[in-house]
Amino acid sequence: MSTPAEKINDFKKRKAKILEMGGADAVEKQHKDGKWSVRERVEYFFDPGTFTEIGMWVKHRTTGFGLENKEIPAEGVVTGFGKVNGRHVVVAAEDYTAMAGTFGEGHGRKFTRAMEFAKEKGWPFISINDSGGARLQEGMDTLEAYGWLFRSQILASGIVPQIAMLLGPCLGGQAYHPVMQDFLIQSKKGGYMGIAGPAFVKTQLGEEITLEQLSGWRAHAVKSGCTHLVAEDDKACLDMCKELLAFLPSNNAEEPPRIACNDDPERLVPQLDSVLPEQSTAPYDMKPVIRSIVDDGYFFEIMENYAKNLIIGFGRMNGRTVGIVADQPAWMSGVIDVNASDKGARFIRFCDLFNIPLISLQDAPGYLIGSDQDWKGILRHGAKMLYAWADATVPLICIMLRKSYAGAHFGMLDKSIGADFVFAWPSAQITIVGAETAASVIFAREIKNSPNPAETKAKRIEEYSNLYENPYVSAERGYTDDVILPNETRKILNRALDALTNKNKDNKAFNARPWRKYSNINL
Repeated sequence: MSTPAEKINDFKKRKAKILEMGGADAVEKQHKDGKWSVRERVEYFFDPGTFTEIGMWVKHRTTGFGLENKEIPAEGVVTGFGKVNGRHVVVAAEDYTAMAGTFGEGHGRKFTRAMEFAKEKGWPFISINDSGGARLQEGMDTLEAYGWLFRSQILASGIVPQIAMLLGPCLGGQAYHPVMQDFLIQSKKGGYMGIAGPAFVKTQLGEEITLEQLSGWRAHAVKSGCTHLVAEDDKACLDMCKELLAFLPSNNAEEPPRIACNDDPERLVPQLDSVLPEQSTAPYDMKPVIRSIVDDGYFFEIMENYAKNLIIGFGRMNGRTVGIVADQPAWMSGVIDVNASDKGARFIRFCDLFNIPLISLQDAPGYLIGSDQDWKGILRHGAKMLYAWADATVPLICIMLRKSYAGAHFGMLDKSIGADFVFAWPSAQITIVGAETAASVIFAREIKNSPNPAETKAKRIEEYSNLYENPYVSAERGYTDDVILPNETRKILNRALDALTNKNKDNKAFNARPWRKYSNINL
């Protein structure tokens, strides 16, 4: 029988073996591919000395297909908890050096338990994805384990923030769980995601395509909209994740962290008085407007490369986190299309779930029309924005800079859809349609029968524009709370946010509504 000292030595040998991961050669291969090992990632991510691993000793129980004598250290996934910038966070980080980080029964149990633990504690959940996919040798056990994870993610959604990082391959059924998290950060070096890899695509469809083309960052950050943020490598992705976490509360019962602010909340922004072009149809860049009003010019943009006609992201106003949704007149004139609708609606809903006030900066000529958008379902997709705003109970503030026409008037937030405050610049054009469109409909017969149609049309356009294309009719009706100078925008926003500080205290706004599970949003 072993002595206590011998048992301790045995423990140390066993643990050291697990900590070696897939072995020195496999770790070196990771390094040659420009990637860190899983334990290097975890060590860098957490505050020094705070990480506690759980489930290190879990082993698979498969005896077929050569696995009976196969050791897979930590089941190819490191799970545990620690602190990031002083706040608790839970992680599940896959180890590509251990049987390619494949997802089997034990791997899935560890992942699921980490997610459930995060939900129970009210701590954010982070996944670091680097896996060869499903462990096919385990058959039905692997398949069932995916279901455990998917369900646990869905039931934790809206309770704790979930952030996925793609630091390696993530293909097949494996790719669903990062997409189902709130935010997905993809590494340009080695981060790949897809429902099937190039070999499978070629076998099934005969399509020749590279892994980079099919599953790289451009495929998902630019084309599909699955990826929210992109960074150069492991370190940059981990840093970006920490930066994002700093904006978010730990769970849906908490307020976002508020930091000290040295930027005067009453600060005027004189450059905004001249930011708009003289021609109301001319483009301009909305991003400098955003940076000029948030604390210290710091704006953390989400989905920068997708649906560029809409800008979303986080900033701070007098130290408090705010979500910003803004039209981008410099891209497609800021019109709202199918992709922008999806992008905006999900961000609005995330902010509402986690008690983050929302600011809308509006300059949109409408929803995009035409057969292409109609057949893609612009009505169905565009309605998502309406659902998101109307369902939201967090503070909602809208600034109308220029165009606020037709469906975009509601899609970008107005008083009738749920805004707490609506402010307009003197340049705002708040009306059902533009003057040219309105005149061509209302006065169509008069223009057609006029001896000088062009002159009559121009006269009627000017008449309609003078009457309706301004912020004052809306303000007269009480639909707009005030017309403000552009330079006052930061000051007014901070005052409005102060006034709305206790809007959701004790969930009164939510509890005042009739009971239901959730709205049947158009998907």
